[in-house]
Amino acid sequence: MTFSSAPLTVLAPATVANVVCGFDVLGFALAEPNDTMQLRLTDQPGVAIIHEDEFGLPTEPSRNVAGAALLAMLRGVPEEVGVEVRIRKTIRPGSGIGSSAASAAGAVVGLNQLLGQRFTLPELVHYAMYGEEVASGVRHADNIAPAIYGGVTLIRATVPAPDIVPLDAPPLFVTVVHPQIEVKTSDARRILKQEVPLRDAIRQWGNVGGLVAGLLQHDYSLISRSLEDVIVEPVRSILIPGFQDVKDGSRIAGALGGGISGSGPSLFMLSQDEATARAVENVMHATYQRLGLAYHTYVTTINPVGCQILVESASTAPVL
Repeated sequence: MTFSSAPLTVLAPATVANVVCGFDVLGFALAEPNDTMQLRLTDQPGVAIIHEDEFGLPTEPSRNVAGAALLAMLRGVPEEVGVEVRIRKTIRPGSGIGSSAASAAGAVVGLNQLLGQRFTLPELVHYAMYGEEVASGVRHADNIAPAIYGGVTLIRATVPAPDIVPLDAPPLFVTVVHPQIEVKTSDARRILKQEVPLRDAIRQWGNVGGLVAGLLQHDYSLISRSLEDVIVEPVRSILIPGFQDVKDGSRIAGALGGGISGSGPSLFMLSQDEATARAVENVMHATYQRLGLAYHTYVTTINPVGCQILVESASTAPVL
């Protein structure tokens, strides 16, 4: 197998997981923000992690989400090879928009390119899930899959192997607000109920099916009606100041609906057009200014391609 000796840069996107009713089974990639990762093969077997940001994340590979994913992937490579990865994160850890997934997904996509594209997309998801296990204690793929595949993805199963279904979707604008508090995924999972009433499960199944059908049929009304979570949101929303004000105000402004992005604290709202998405952003501004809580907002779209490879040119500037 031919390896690439040239370093490369990966843009790894933020993602929205759960998509309200699809806990652990639905997610989509965002056009922005993105992390930047530079990878190169080395003669020294193993993984070297270098962080070029201010977040103080671990550099020991087994304790780093990108490192854990790369170590798992290298176990599937018969040759002795090493990889160095430099990570500059824009997606703040604990933000709820797939920071850990961006690192893990970008790492395996980049290494796969360096190794001559020997692994399939489901295999990349499998390896990247090892990084999510470091972050949350669970190998879930609802951020990983859209980061690797792009667009909207349904995770039908992760065992015995990832079964990922890319979903078509109509044009959608996404407004995200990130209150500057941290909600750890592991903590947000810990508070969830382990049993739910059958009536709630039935209602949730209907919403997941309706949302998938609405996306595939480009039916905005059905998408809007299906953006309802009766199981996870009622528990997790108490962790996020301003949640109900943002949700109610965004609906009044014309949003199709939305809710908690991943485990929070970020909130997302889907809109049919940019003007509505900007009006939703104004609702978010007003809410968090009134609460006196620092925040960031993004108005963006769904990223159709996921992680993007940028190959280093002779002048070391990344080019498409």
